[in-house]
Amino acid sequence: MYRGFNINYLRESFGIGYETRGLQVQEPIKKKLKESFVRQIIKEDNSLEASLIMDTWFPVEAYDIFLSHSHKDRKLALSIAGKLWQDHGLKVFVDSAIWLNLEDLLKIIDNKYCRSSDNKFYNYKSRNHSTAHVNLMLINSLNKIIDNSEAIFFLNTPNSISASDTIQQRTFSPWIFSEIETTKLIKKKTPPRIERETRLFSTTKDEYVPLNESTNAMRISYEAELGHLTTLSEREFINWVSDKYLSSEDALNKLYKKSELKKFKIIGL
Repeated sequence: MYRGFNINYLRESFGIGYETRGLQVQEPIKKKLKESFVRQIIKEDNSLEASLIMDTWFPVEAYDIFLSHSHKDRKLALSIAGKLWQDHGLKVFVDSAIWLNLEDLLKIIDNKYCRSSDNKFYNYKSRNHSTAHVNLMLINSLNKIIDNSEAIFFLNTPNSISASDTIQQRTFSPWIFSEIETTKLIKKKTPPRIERETRLFSTTKDEYVPLNESTNAMRISYEAELGHLTTLSEREFINWVSDKYLSSEDALNKLYKKSELKKFKIIGL
């Protein structure tokens, strides 16, 4: 990960018509995952191989952009992914469109290991155990995807951030909270092309650069600290997307430069 952006107040109408394109880009990855999984998941000693599960259900690859969003904004996220791919060749990670469903994985495991002796119910303790393992696998894979992505976009909407607290921003999604916290802790990796440019045009290299949900009745709010993300308004984001670029790398480079100019204006330089 190199840079992170807090995309504010983007309307649902953005990228309308590009959702299908977003799915076309992402779905092929999904189709090849599930077919042989059930046959391969259980080893001869009746144990499960975590690395096989993660590689099959939550495969990790490198992306230009990791798009953190509420599951309620899935259509908007896919529209963004489709437009950025079609217009600028940027590869965007949208978890629900690429990875297989978490609930489907839990059901496969629970049906095998968590049934009561009469096969009518699930054992509560066994299911807690399996759920904890699967959630840890998902978090581990999410962290790797964030680490492998060059830029992080957080889609800041009323679906992802609660508007009830005007001082502290909060989210009811443990997954969004985890993704934001990971962007704070993960080590920044400067792309080689940016390092070359920095060496040519800057006297210092060590400058500071800011950098899917529960639906149950119980809701727990998490403080969503976004200060390390560079905030982009809807107008700023749309202007960046609407420009023409020489390549996907050029598109990201221009975004970084625009955000740096904005930071200088804010502090009065």
